Amino acid sequence: MSIKKILTIAGSDSGGGAGIQADLKTIAALGCHGMTVVTALTAQNTRGVQGIFEVPASFIEKQFDSVASDIGIDAAKTGMLAGPETLRTIIGKIREFRIEKLVVDPVMIAKGGASLITDEAKEILKNELLPLSLVVTPNIPEAEFLSKKRISSVEDMKKSAEIIRSLGPRNVLVKGGHLAGDAVDILYDGTLFHEFRAERIATADTHGTGCTLSAAIAAGVGKGLPVLDAAREAKEYLTASIRSAIRLGGGHGPVNPMAVLFREADRYRCIRELADAVRILKESKCGNLIPEVQSNIGYALPFAARPEEVAAIPGRLIRVGDELRTIRDPSFGVSSHIARIILTVMRYDESRRSAMNIRYSEEIVRICGELGYDVASFSRYDEPDRIKKAEGSSLEWGTDSVLAGRDTVPDIIFDRGDVGKEPMVRILGKNPGEVVKKALSIASRLNH
Repeated sequence: MSIKKILTIAGSDSGGGAGIQADLKTIAALGCHGMTVVTALTAQNTRGVQGIFEVPASFIEKQFDSVASDIGIDAAKTGMLAGPETLRTIIGKIREFRIEKLVVDPVMIAKGGASLITDEAKEILKNELLPLSLVVTPNIPEAEFLSKKRISSVEDMKKSAEIIRSLGPRNVLVKGGHLAGDAVDILYDGTLFHEFRAERIATADTHGTGCTLSAAIAAGVGKGLPVLDAAREAKEYLTASIRSAIRLGGGHGPVNPMAVLFREADRYRCIRELADAVRILKESKCGNLIPEVQSNIGYALPFAARPEEVAAIPGRLIRVGDELRTIRDPSFGVSSHIARIILTVMRYDESRRSAMNIRYSEEIVRICGELGYDVASFSRYDEPDRIKKAEGSSLEWGTDSVLAGRDTVPDIIFDRGDVGKEPMVRILGKNPGEVVKKALSIASRLNH
């Protein structure tokens, strides 16, 4: 099957976080071939835009002709189109080459607040470019300009989308990132509203979100997806890119469009490291660490947010005399208990991605202290009734109650149990090797 060719018509971001650079990363990550028509050069970093140099219209034409006449275009997207002459040139070429699958990201204002487009160009974009688009993807300020309507709620987003669609685009995706609460986007196809909701990720590093989303939609429709499916997948892709955002510079760092590619490599590394750690445990005589409910050891992907992103041992670590046995190899999403502990810890320190539960005894707690481990505890008697009644919430509550009052994550968290709840010790670490090393040091002291 031939690769799909996606053209991005946009400005260059010298900081590498948005514009052409973000588009090409996204298009490549989604399995397509990216091509460019560079409309402007920017002097730009995480703090803002320091300068804009528009590419002459004659050279914009040459870029467009070179790509379209030889390689062909399955879908295209536009980004920053700063001046009237640039816009008119692009509009002419879109018509000339009959580009039907066009995604318009109506870029007007940079993340730092700088204007990226002239007033005359805004009107041309609104009246001449939008009617050519399959999808237009305004954020709240852009949607307010295009619809001449103040937006402060999801209902306002829907009304704005209806107004914008009357300008000619076949689909309107209003992005709700500027509103409080969950990150909600609204897609309007002229008949139905479709809502895409994602948990808001607490980060200032969101440079390039609009470029990444629109490029992902272009890649989706270029591969033949219906607009609804392309938009839904693009939203999921963007959320993963924000979750893996890169902390660079002193302002708004960029999202990470390559995160989805790294994810598979991370999954392999997680499974391999966890399997190596379990092998070491099984080769050691450490059955004396295993509680009545058995043990498990988990390892989360970087930036994990869901139990499905935490690997553990299916069926747990089972004690047979002094030895440990397993029934299956490590896998993702097989232990909600150990996953909840790790995910809670990662909210405080994202580098602490592994944990193991072992049996509780006063001797084990004493040994942990003698070994110099940082030891903390919580009491299940303090657990609110609403938490006790919610299946699986106790471990998250207990871990959070410890970490909320500390500046650092401890090596050990234990509790002395409650009615129907076995007391337990949890060993925390950056990776399974570190956790197992701590476990075996405890087991060694117990054996002597």
